[in-house]
Amino acid sequence: MERGDQDLPALPRRIGWLTAACVLVGNVIGTGIFTTTGFMARDLGHPVLILTIWLMGGVIALAGALVYSELGTALPVAGGEYVYLTRAYGPLVGFLSGWTSFTIGFSAALAAGAMSFASYFLELVRLGDEGAEGVPSIMVALALLWAMTGFHLIGGGAGEFLQRTLTMLNVGAILFLVVAGVIVGKGDWAHLALPDPRTTPSIGRCVISVIFALYAYSGWNAAVYLAGEVKEPARTIPRALIGGTVFVMLLYLMLNVLYFYALTAADLAEPPLLPVASKVAVALLGAEAARLVTLILCLSMAGAVSAMVWAGPRVYYAMAKDGVIPTTFCQVSGGRGTPTRAVLLQSLWASILILSGSFERLVIYSGTVLTIFSALAVGSVFVLRRREPDLPRPYRTPFYPVVPAFFILAAVVIIWNALYERPMEGAMGMATVLAGAPIYVVWRGRNM
Repeated sequence: MERGDQDLPALPRRIGWLTAACVLVGNVIGTGIFTTTGFMARDLGHPVLILTIWLMGGVIALAGALVYSELGTALPVAGGEYVYLTRAYGPLVGFLSGWTSFTIGFSAALAAGAMSFASYFLELVRLGDEGAEGVPSIMVALALLWAMTGFHLIGGGAGEFLQRTLTMLNVGAILFLVVAGVIVGKGDWAHLALPDPRTTPSIGRCVISVIFALYAYSGWNAAVYLAGEVKEPARTIPRALIGGTVFVMLLYLMLNVLYFYALTAADLAEPPLLPVASKVAVALLGAEAARLVTLILCLSMAGAVSAMVWAGPRVYYAMAKDGVIPTTFCQVSGGRGTPTRAVLLQSLWASILILSGSFERLVIYSGTVLTIFSALAVGSVFVLRRREPDLPRPYRTPFYPVVPAFFILAAVVIIWNALYERPMEGAMGMATVLAGAPIYVVWRGRNM
């Protein structure tokens, strides 16, 4: 039985476009941009082609942001994809989207982000050789998770201040690295025209590289989860989604240009591939500069954890308001305007994943499943325009229907390639999604 909103608590609208954009930027900038270019250099070997791949990933993310801007302004409530999929395809699909957000979309990514922070933090304080994968790492990860949870439970602007601060510090540190690398560093712009003669690009390798890039862009839709709390959603949501995505795309292109200014594609393709940003910093600024990169990574992970602690519970809040999970999770704390129990639910599950370590496989196969739901959400713009033509749309997707069709086509290519290359992870991802169906049926049956 669905419940009306009139007797259930609402979240206050007090978030401006800058904070919403900081949530998006903080959620997007993780380890991907600092690690994946080495794999692209190995597989593609040409700087211009690699920069084109990064630009293409940004364009795909921007296409999604343009469509989500229409959906978010037409339905300016908390919940993101859960709301759009429920409205377009029915409550079961919406529930499965929310179930996936809880089990692997936010909670597993939150656990992985906290563990990544712990690894870099222990390296920064010179404890990396003392069980970084054991108890110290788990304790640091849990400390970060619950510190962020505490800030966002306080409400009253504390979480907003924390997110803005972390994001601005992170972006400032990245810009400092770029400027210092160009002005003081010993690089060579000729590297941009030097391909690796040992590597021959192929279409398959290009598709895999696009997947790497989209992994680094994941989180471009974070602002819509807060749509029920933003001021003037008709203006704020498009500014945050589009402006934040374009900003990240430019930042990523700048960083990749810096990588090739510092080293050739052949150098970047040499093992180890993962710490590409550290290799570049050392080449440009000396051995101690690697600590700056580690600090940036810590800030990136902390900002991403904060953004997910904030955004994820809004999905469960929306589900609880619809009565598809217990309504206790849509309770809002006093004057703080925070869905306290939804926040605690997510952090408790993420803590279990941190303690068990089981989140690692979830993270590997979650990308395919989340891409499926993002494509379905973008596709809902077609459904809603046809079914609800009179729905107020303060913002309309430009170049409709080309933009949503382009995003869906790109998603289909990525999903097909991922399922072909990693069928086991794909099957496990779908099994996780389908496991939510009987839960929905049981809960729905109890409340009919």
